[in-house]
Amino acid sequence: MLKLIVLGAAAGGGFPQWNSAGPGCLRARAGDPAARPRTQCALAVSADGERWVLINAAPELTAQIAATPALHPRPARGAVRHSPLAAAVLTGGEVDTVAGLLSLRERHPFALYATASTHAVLAANPIFGALNPAIVPRRELPLGMPLALRDAEGGPLGLLVEAYPVPGKVPLYQESRDEAEPGEPGTTIGLAIRAEGGEAVHFIPGCAAMTDALRDRLRGAATVLFDGTLWRDDEMILAGAGPKTGARMGHMSVSGERGTLAAFEGLGVRRRIFVHLNNTNPVLLEDSPERARVAAAGWEVAEDGMEITA
Repeated sequence: MLKLIVLGAAAGGGFPQWNSAGPGCLRARAGDPAARPRTQCALAVSADGERWVLINAAPELTAQIAATPALHPRPARGAVRHSPLAAAVLTGGEVDTVAGLLSLRERHPFALYATASTHAVLAANPIFGALNPAIVPRRELPLGMPLALRDAEGGPLGLLVEAYPVPGKVPLYQESRDEAEPGEPGTTIGLAIRAEGGEAVHFIPGCAAMTDALRDRLRGAATVLFDGTLWRDDEMILAGAGPKTGARMGHMSVSGERGTLAAFEGLGVRRRIFVHLNNTNPVLLEDSPERARVAAAGWEVAEDGMEITA
């Protein structure tokens, strides 16, 4: 059985974002129970509840681990240090996806899986050398091919992961012009994660558009955790929070003719969950009309600590 814990459900900056005085962030900061705080998007998955795989490494990773008892160190004979984290898988090279890796530099062995393009991002920045490859082996994640995940020593973890390309763009810090740059295949990926013999859970925290290939892949899926960054494409501009549209940032919007709600109609996905939610998105507010609309359409809004089994 696949066990999944949402470590963080928010987009970059979290909710509330540290420098935001927007209405949602003000409510979250004040402790409003209808505006629950969320850290930046990451998951933990396991086949046995003992050894866990980190999916993306958010900047708040140490706080996420502290809030998740399943990831706490356990006393071991003759050892002071321990962690149930056995591997990590990255869906891209954005800051909010990789920054938490630097908090895992205390010589704990785990395997680090990513596409060739994401490994190249890490290799180009010498700070990630703090994760000694002799202790944290880098392993390439192929596209379109199920891969059995293994720990640093090569031990099986009982999990299969298939990475597949989705429309997206290069990380913000790699942009060279004022438009979205798609990058090579593998720059932005989705993951199909399953325990051996079980149904897949799809994790797609960033997606710029629904393509025919992606639609075919998701049709009839048991569970999909999908990019819920913005409610509408011009949301950041209208909120005075930034000059970019969702499309410019490489994200579909939830609403609209080409939005996620419309794109998933007729796909037969049994459980649909929004993740990677920007602090401006009104679906974060449990008493908003937008939240009621996504609920009526059969969608859930992820929260930190949410547990899923498949």
